[in-house]
Amino acid sequence: MFGMGFTEILIIAVIAILFLGPDKLPSAMVDIAKFFRSAKNAIGSVKDTLEEEMHLSDIKKEALEYKAQLTEASSQINKVTDIKGTMESEIDSILSDDDDTKKEVPQKKEEVTFKKKKKKEENPVEEFKDV
Repeated sequence: MFGMGFTEILIIAVIAILFLGPDKLPSAMVDIAKFFRSAKNAIGSVKDTLEEEMHLSDIKKEALEYKAQLTEASSQINKVTDIKGTMESEIDSILSDDDDTKKEVPQKKEEVTFKKKKKKEENPVEEFKDV
């Protein structure tokens, strides 16, 4: 109670008995209890009055709505900023699909050379006649 241990309360009680005497101590304890009870009630009423005046429940509700909106906006921002990674993965998958199709369809390769092509002879028999 109030951060005091049993021995501290006992010491205060002994000092109160010495100053007030055994006759006045019970009435003094009742008066102290009434004071604490009235102080507690006064603090509670002040708290209720302030809460009514400031409409704390409405303010709390609005704050929670703003928080929900901010959370939604931040998730949308995260989606937009993460689109770069998503697009890179999509491009990589498309490129890997293209590589797979290139492997499946054999390409006809033409060899490039700088050799002169032989002319087609019209009559191969004439060529052998000279020999």
